[in-house]
Amino acid sequence: MKDDKENRPFKSSIAPWLAVDDAAKAVDFYQAAFGAAELYRLDDGEGRPVIAELAVGEAGFWVQADAGAGIGNGGGPIRFILTVADPDAVFGQAIRAGASEIVPVGEGHGWRIGRLADPFGYHWEVGRRLE
Repeated sequence: MKDDKENRPFKSSIAPWLAVDDAAKAVDFYQAAFGAAELYRLDDGEGRPVIAELAVGEAGFWVQADAGAGIGNGGGPIRFILTVADPDAVFGQAIRAGASEIVPVGEGHGWRIGRLADPFGYHWEVGRRLE
């Protein structure tokens, strides 16, 4: 008899992996800013996260402590879009958690969306498609 795991459908996915100077600070920020849940955590010998898997709803991503790897405030070559039911509320929550506003939430091109920078230099578009 086959193991049930072999018969379950497998869902492929791609998840961003963010290199940050301070993974503990990053985990705290993403939890406060976006309500991220911590799904997995690998700590160092002192109990600080080295790698953490987080999710905002069904959208998963990873952070890893990598001293000197932070990209600064330029936004880097990668930008994220976080699609949520209430972009105004999530955007405001992220600002209160320490993000910086780049473009305020507004409507255009079929979206209600705003852009912010997290404390680690990554830029996030927070929005939803308009019906």
